[in-house]
Amino acid sequence: MANIFITGSTDGLGRMAAELLLEQGHKVVLHARNSKRATDIKNQVNGIKHVVIGDLSRVADMKAVAAQVNELGTFDAVIHNAAVGYQEPNRIETKEGLPQVFAVNTLAPYVLTALIRKPKRLVYLSSGLHTSGSGAISDLTWKKRRWSGIEAYSESKLHDILIAFGVARIWPDVYSNALEPGWVATKMGGPNAPDDLDKGHRTQAWLATSDDAAAKVTAQYFFHQAIKKVSPIARDTDLQDALLKACRELSGVNFPGRQED
Repeated sequence: MANIFITGSTDGLGRMAAELLLEQGHKVVLHARNSKRATDIKNQVNGIKHVVIGDLSRVADMKAVAAQVNELGTFDAVIHNAAVGYQEPNRIETKEGLPQVFAVNTLAPYVLTALIRKPKRLVYLSSGLHTSGSGAISDLTWKKRRWSGIEAYSESKLHDILIAFGVARIWPDVYSNALEPGWVATKMGGPNAPDDLDKGHRTQAWLATSDDAAAKVTAQYFFHQAIKKVSPIARDTDLQDALLKACRELSGVNFPGRQED
């Protein structure tokens, strides 16, 4: 039986993964953006004892979520599932002046990984759109470029893989992987998404808990429980380090085990 924390788990793929893991007998801690969503999910899903609360578009809340998780002990796995979709035509900005899509999809996984006690496994949800993302580390906040919601989203999903693979190098004792759930009919994916919804949540649960040799690997990218080719940019170790450094500077959070520049 494993102890697992899942971000963004009150609906969609995060909730589906949580329900599957609970059925398998694991302990699961969920994450909600606010107290109402936390209360609702506790009433809707049997077996949920703890829901941590925080808006992952805010650095202070990212830190608060990590603190709440650490109060509950050490986890076997953390699944970084929380995300927002691409935003057109306007750039939605956080209180800290960051694009919301970057704050939630990129910076939050970095901060939570850095601050939550090191688990045995880390799972980061990406997207097939990561192949359209550029390595534009010099303008993560989109202050210089003309806003493109789809490009910003694609970049954030590339960032998730860069973080996963960078962490795998820094923490060789942790299985750190990324995955593509497919374009499935969740609230984010929309009702006409063509991929298999039932398969969308299974890989993250499998990577978090399975004793299969195929799941006990690191720095890999998966689709439906099989390794899939990833954008070559994601393997660029200099880019991985540059992103981690940028996230450190934007959040004020150092990454344990990494020699700072």
